[in-house]
Amino acid sequence: MKLNLKRPLAFFDLEATGTNVGTDRIVEISIIKLHPDGTEEVKTWRVHPGIPIPLESSLIHGIYDEHIETEPKFKELAQDVADFLQDSDLAGYNSNKFDIPMLAEEFLRAGVAFDLDNRHFVDVQNIFHQMEQRTLKAAYQFYCNKAIINAHSAEADTRATMEVLLAQVERYAETEWEDKKGNKSVPIVNDVEALHQFTNLNRPVDFAGRMAYNEQGEEVFNFGKHKGKRVEDIFTAEPSYYSWMMQGDFPLYTKRKLEEIYNRWNTKRNAERQAKAAQHKPVEKVVNVEEVVNKETKPLSKEPVKPYSPKINQNYNDNRNNQSFKKKDEPALPVNEDMLKQLADKFKKGL
Repeated sequence: MKLNLKRPLAFFDLEATGTNVGTDRIVEISIIKLHPDGTEEVKTWRVHPGIPIPLESSLIHGIYDEHIETEPKFKELAQDVADFLQDSDLAGYNSNKFDIPMLAEEFLRAGVAFDLDNRHFVDVQNIFHQMEQRTLKAAYQFYCNKAIINAHSAEADTRATMEVLLAQVERYAETEWEDKKGNKSVPIVNDVEALHQFTNLNRPVDFAGRMAYNEQGEEVFNFGKHKGKRVEDIFTAEPSYYSWMMQGDFPLYTKRKLEEIYNRWNTKRNAERQAKAAQHKPVEKVVNVEEVVNKETKPLSKEPVKPYSPKINQNYNDNRNNQSFKKKDEPALPVNEDMLKQLADKFKKGL
């Protein structure tokens, strides 16, 4: 079938470092430009994003850092891409939510004018979802070929859900399925554990999906500016992010799981600090008790100790030597009048 076109319709798809329109970057862009006469023009560019490509993204699209290290950045290609799309409407799969906003961001960063106001956008995913509705009513009609009686009553909806699952297990029992990496399997089997794994492919940590497990089984944020980054890495780089989430308007279960991760990270951090401190602790010298005792008891010198002999003033000794002392065995002279007179004259005192 040929599309009725009044001007070219450019089908395009982007591969990027992630799904955050504000922070992630394009690594590949491919465009098939369908003209009104049915002819096609195809162009594909590999793009250096200017930031590392997360492993989780590389595993999906197969483009790794070494594949684009010599490729030009989008700023260098922006004008060529804009010229190629200049007269075209745009079409893609989930393009209204991702590809078009991402492309617009890249043009703005590059400073290249790209008018979106006068174009038509065709999102193939929206056609699919709206024509093949994903409601319980539609599923019951599709799998069980009957309508729900008393729809939206709890028991009727519950029974319809049970019947749909039984019909799905029977319908897809031998159906092969291929994941985003190209791995093929038969996932719908009559086993609850297998059905659990297939219905939780996004591997959420919390029911709200604010955190998810990466390929290594590590918790990563699944929203906002830190989307795709390890939760523990953010605790280290931006500790206030934990407080912001715990005080924010997030589900209680999300906060509970976040707190579990934080406590585990904090315990590990404290253990690392203690181990580091132990490495830098000075080594205490081991004291040999026997050596100390011997040192305390042995003499300070092998020479005999001389008796203490204080120094005496030499002048004092000379004066004392010049004085004559009477021998103790010499009798004292009797006092006579001459002695008394001499004393009286000396002190000028009378008797």
